[in-house]
Amino acid sequence: MNILKFGGSSVANAQNIAQCISIIKNKKQNNSVAVIVSAFGGVTDMLLQSAKHASNKETDYQQLLQQIENRHIEVVKSLIPATGQSAVLSHVKRELNQLETLLDGCYLLGELSERTKDLIMSFGEVLSSYIISEVLKAQEDNCSLADSRELIKTNSHFSKAVVNFEISNLLIQHYFDKNKAAITILPGFIAQSEDGHVTTLGRGGSDYTAAIIAAALDVPSLEIWTDVNGIYTANPKLVKQAVPIEHITFEEAMELSHFGAKVLYPPTIQPILNKDITLHIKNTFDPEAHGSIINNHFKAKSSNSIRGISNIDNITLVTLEGSGMVGVAGFSKRLFEVISKENISVIFITQASSEHSICLGIAESDAKKAKKAIDNEFNFEIKQQKIKPAILENDLSIIAVVGENMKNHQGLSGKMFSTLGRNNINIRAIAQGASERNISAVIDRKDVKKALNTLHETFFDDNTVQLNLYVMGVGNVGDKFLEQIASQKKYLKDHLRMNVRVIGIANSRKMHFDEDGIDLYQRKEILEAGEHLDAKAFIQNIKKYNLRNSIFVDNTASDVVSASYAEYLAHNIAVVTCNKVACSSAYSNYKELKDISRQYNAPFLFETNVGAGLPIIDTLKNLIASGDRVHKIQAVLSGSLNFIFNNFNEHTSFYDVVKQAQAEGYTEPDPKIDLSGIDVKRKMVILIRESGYEMEIEDIENHSFLPQECLDTESVDAFFESLRTHASHFNELYAKAASQGDRLKFVASFENEKANVGLQFIPKDHPFYNLEGKDNIVLFYTDRYVDQPLLIKGAGAGADVTASGIFADVIRIGNK
Repeated sequence: MNILKFGGSSVANAQNIAQCISIIKNKKQNNSVAVIVSAFGGVTDMLLQSAKHASNKETDYQQLLQQIENRHIEVVKSLIPATGQSAVLSHVKRELNQLETLLDGCYLLGELSERTKDLIMSFGEVLSSYIISEVLKAQEDNCSLADSRELIKTNSHFSKAVVNFEISNLLIQHYFDKNKAAITILPGFIAQSEDGHVTTLGRGGSDYTAAIIAAALDVPSLEIWTDVNGIYTANPKLVKQAVPIEHITFEEAMELSHFGAKVLYPPTIQPILNKDITLHIKNTFDPEAHGSIINNHFKAKSSNSIRGISNIDNITLVTLEGSGMVGVAGFSKRLFEVISKENISVIFITQASSEHSICLGIAESDAKKAKKAIDNEFNFEIKQQKIKPAILENDLSIIAVVGENMKNHQGLSGKMFSTLGRNNINIRAIAQGASERNISAVIDRKDVKKALNTLHETFFDDNTVQLNLYVMGVGNVGDKFLEQIASQKKYLKDHLRMNVRVIGIANSRKMHFDEDGIDLYQRKEILEAGEHLDAKAFIQNIKKYNLRNSIFVDNTASDVVSASYAEYLAHNIAVVTCNKVACSSAYSNYKELKDISRQYNAPFLFETNVGAGLPIIDTLKNLIASGDRVHKIQAVLSGSLNFIFNNFNEHTSFYDVVKQAQAEGYTEPDPKIDLSGIDVKRKMVILIRESGYEMEIEDIENHSFLPQECLDTESVDAFFESLRTHASHFNELYAKAASQGDRLKFVASFENEKANVGLQFIPKDHPFYNLEGKDNIVLFYTDRYVDQPLLIKGAGAGADVTASGIFADVIRIGNK
C-alpha cells in the first residue's frame, strides 16, 4: 500500500486539489493508496480565530464562518459535476451548521475550553477529507472515506493528545484488512479520546496521522507532499542559494525540524523511526522533482559534514544567576520542575561551568509566565540576595548547524563562530548536543537572515562570497565603476568565487534599492525612475536589509557623505571611497574611523585617495605592517596637474590646457581644488598618516603657484576667467623652466616630520622629469629602501583607473 499525505497548501483551492488527485491516481496504478489530508490551506487558523473571537464576545466570528463556508462550497462547485453537487453541498452545510452552533455557544458562554477548541478545529480536516473523497467518487474512482477518529485513540490531553498505539494499531490494521477500496481518504490531525471526545494531535498533526498509519500497517515508505522540493539546506525564503537535501538521516531530520525546518515536525518521525520506514518529502507542484529521502541507509557522497542550517524565531532567553548557586545542589532540578509545571517547553539550555548561571531558551509567548513562576519558586533566595530575579532577553532567535558527521570533523564550531563574527553577528549563548549532531547559538532576531546566508555561504556555496554594494555617486567615476562591475560579474563568480550585487545606487537627486540586485545594464533608467534622495533613508535602508558583506561605496567628493562613514562602519558596513575628505580631515576623525573599523570588523578602504588605481596605499600598509619605517616621501600626486604641465607650452594657453583637463575628467569638478594644491595636500597628509605619523593638513606648507586673485574666486567660471587674466604669469613660469632645461612639476615632499607641496623646476636627471601624461609617481625612502627608494609610478587620474582602484578595494574585501 502507498501512503500519501497532502498538506494544507497542497489542498488550498480547487486547482491545487486537482493536482493532488492527479498524483493520487498515478500512485494507485500499482497499489492501493491511503491518503491523509490536512484542512484546506489557512482554514485551521480561521477556525481557531473564529473560536477566540466568539469566546471574546466579538461578533466578527460570523464573517469568518462565512468565509470558511465560501471556501468549501467553491471547491465543491469547481470539482464536482452539477448533477452530483446537491448531496455534497447538503452534507457540507450540515457540518457547517454544527460548527455555527458550537461558535454561537462560545459566544453565549463567553468561554472556550480546550475540549471545545479541539472539536471546532476538527472541522477543517473533516470537511476537506469528505469533499476530496466525493471528488474522487464523482470521477468514478473506487474510493472510500475513513474516519481517523474511529481509528486513532488518545488520552484526553486536548490540543496535544497522546496516542494509545496499542489500541490504535489494532483498529487501523482491522480497518484496512476489511477495506478493499483502491483509494482511502482519511482526515489528518484529528483523533478521539477513549471516552469519545474529539482530540487533536498538535503541531504537525496531519503528518503525525500519516506516520501513525504507516507504522501500524508496516509499509516500506511514507510520502509527505508539500509545496517545496523537500528539506532544504536552509530556509529557501531567507536563503535563495539553499538547495534540497536529497538524502538525510532520521536523526539529522529531527535536529533540523526541532530547530525550525517547517517541512517536518519531530513527532512525525517517531512512529516510523523504529519501523525503519523510509520517508519521502515531495512537492505537489513539481511531482517529478527528487525531493528528500529520509532513512538511515545511505552514506553521504559529499565530504561536507554539515547537512543543513536552521533557525527558530521569537525566542526569549531566561537567565537565573547568582553566587548562591555555586556548589549548591538542586537549583537546576527546581528550575526545570517549575518550568515543567507551567507546561513550558525548553528549546535551548546552557550553563556556565562556574555554576554561577543557567540559561534557558523558551518561546517568547511563555516568557512572562516563566519569569513569574521562577521568581515565585526562588523568592527566598532572591530576598536573601543569593540569586537575582529571572532575567529575560527578548527578540532573539536560535540558529543551528546540523550534520550526522560533525563529530568526526574538527574546527566546525570555530568556522561557524568566526563566520558570524566577521559579519558582526553577536552570539548571546551557545550549546552543542552531546551527540555532536548540532551546534546552536542564540542571536538577535534581526540578524537571522544575515546569519543563515553567511553560514550557508561558508558551508555550502563552495566558499562563494556574496558582496552587497550600495553605491553613492554614479557620475563620471561611479558610472565607470558600475560598468566594470557589470562586465566582470561572471568572471568574478567563476574565477574568484565572488557574487557581487549592487543593491542600492544614488546620485545627487535620486536613489533606488532592489534587495535582489539592480540590473546594472538598465541602471540609468532605473535610477531616473527612483525616489528622491534622502541621505538618512539611504543608510536606514542598508541597515534594514542587514545583508552580509555590505559595502558602502562613496564616489562623491562630498564632505556631508564622508561625515556618515562612522555610522556605516559602526553597523558593520564596509566603506570603500575615493572621497579624500574623511582621511584628510582632522587627525582625530581619521583615527576614530580607523578605530571604529577595527572595533566592528568593518573594512575601511581608500586606495584611490592617492594615485587613483595605483597600489600606493596598499604597498605602504604592507611596508609598515612588515616593520619598515618611512623617513622621506617625494611625490607627484596630482595626475591632473601633471597632465596640465605636460601639455602646457608656448603654443597652448594655460587656460586651454586646464579646460581640456576638466573636459577629460582629470580634475575635480572645481579645478581650483587641484590647481591650488589643496588636493595634493590631502593626498600627502593621507600618506603621512598611513606611514604612522600624526599630522594635520594645516601643518603642510603650500607654495601655491596661483596668483592670489585666482585663489580668491568664488565660482568655477570666475576661476577660469582669472586664468585668462593672468595668462602672462603662467607663461613666465613656463619660459623660466624652459630656459633652464627644466620641466614644471607640482611636488609633495615629507622629511624630518615636515611636509610641503608646491611647483618645482625639475632638472633632466631627476626621476620626475620624464613623468608623462597624467601619471603619478611616489618615492618612499625607508629603513630598507635607503639609497634607492621604493618607486611606484603609473596613471594617477581618470575615471577608468579610479574606478578600477575602487573595484580593487571591493575585491580586497571579498578576499578577506
